[in-house]
Amino acid sequence: MDLSSRISRLPLIRSTRCRVPEELESVITVGEETPPQWVGITSDAIEGVWERILDLYRSGTQPAIQACIRCQGQVVLDRAVGHASGNGPSDPPDAPKRRVGLDTPINIFSASKAVTAMLIHKLVEQRKLALDDRVCEYVPGFERHGKGTITLRHVLAHRAGLPSLPEEALDLDLLGKPKEIIGILCEQKVQSRPGRVLAYHAVTGGFILAEVARQACGRALPELLHDFVSEPLGLECFAYGIAPERISEVAINAYTGPPAPPPLAQSLKRALGTDMRTVVDLSNDPRFLTGVIPSANLVTTAREASLFYQCLLEQGQHEGRTVFERRTIHHATAEQSWWELDLTLMLPLRYGLGFMLGNPRLPS
Repeated sequence: MDLSSRISRLPLIRSTRCRVPEELESVITVGEETPPQWVGITSDAIEGVWERILDLYRSGTQPAIQACIRCQGQVVLDRAVGHASGNGPSDPPDAPKRRVGLDTPINIFSASKAVTAMLIHKLVEQRKLALDDRVCEYVPGFERHGKGTITLRHVLAHRAGLPSLPEEALDLDLLGKPKEIIGILCEQKVQSRPGRVLAYHAVTGGFILAEVARQACGRALPELLHDFVSEPLGLECFAYGIAPERISEVAINAYTGPPAPPPLAQSLKRALGTDMRTVVDLSNDPRFLTGVIPSANLVTTAREASLFYQCLLEQGQHEGRTVFERRTIHHATAEQSWWELDLTLMLPLRYGLGFMLGNPRLPS
C-alpha cells in the first residue's frame, strides 16, 4: 500500500486536505538534472524516490513540494509539484492558483536552526566567540533568575533550560524590536538547571544566539548570513525572511491533516508556545515573513538549501573555496546526546551543536 493510500484511510476531515489535480503533469516542474548514471545510481532509483514524493502529494496533506537531491555534489533530482497558493484546504475551489516553481521561496521553519548554528560556529572559528562562553558575558541582565551559567554550548545543544517563550513574546510586532525580545528572555526563569536536561528550544535559542553574535562582532545575523554563507556559496534566495516587495512570491503555508493527538498536541504547544493552526496563521503574516526569527523563518529554495548542506558534507569546501574550516564542521556535528529523551518533544533523539543528527532507524 503506497503512502497516499495509507493516509487516505486515516479519519481526516475532508476540509483539511488540499485538492489534488487529476493531471499531475500540469503542476510539476522539472529542473536541470545530472543523469544519475554519471554518479553511479540508476534512473529507476531516482524515479522511485520521485514516485514516493508524488505519493505524499497525492495524499492531499501537502499543497506543494520542492525536492532537490544531490549525489557526489551533482543535482540528480530537482523538481516541484503543487501550488504555492490558492489550493489550501481553506481556499475555495475557484481561488486563483499559483503553481510552485523551482525558484519559489519557501520558509524552512526549524531547519533555520542549523544555519544559525553555523553562523555561531563561524564566529568561534574566527575566535570572536568560544562555545563555553557564558551568554551573560555578551547580554547584560541575562544572568537573572538562574541563567548566569548558561553557555553557548548549552543553547546549541538544547540544554539551556529555556525551551519555550512566554506568551507575551508571541507578538509579531516585537520582531522589529529585538531589544524587547531579549528583555523578555532576560526576565524569564529557567525551567531546568542549565546543562542538565535535554529539551528542544523551538524559538528561544535563535534569539539568544543572534544577540550574542551582535554583541560579539557588532553585526546583525542577516549580514553575517550573507557574508559567511550566501555570498561564498552564490545563493540568491537564502535569508531570514524576505524583502517586503517579494512577499507575494513566497509559498503560502496551509494547515492540513488530522489534529495532533495527545500527547503530541501538548508537546507541540509546549515547544511552539501555541497550537499548530495558530503557528500556520502566524507564518503567513507579513510581519513574520519580513522579520528575523533565527530559529524559524529562513526563506530559501530546495536547490539552494541542498547546496548549503552539500558544503557541510564536503567539510566546508565549495568550488575550491573554504567556507567553513574542517574542524568547524566537526565541532558543529559532534554528538552531544545519544538517544536521550527530549523533554519537549518527548522522543529519544541525537543532537549535535545545532543539529539533530538522526539515525537510520529513526531519522530526526
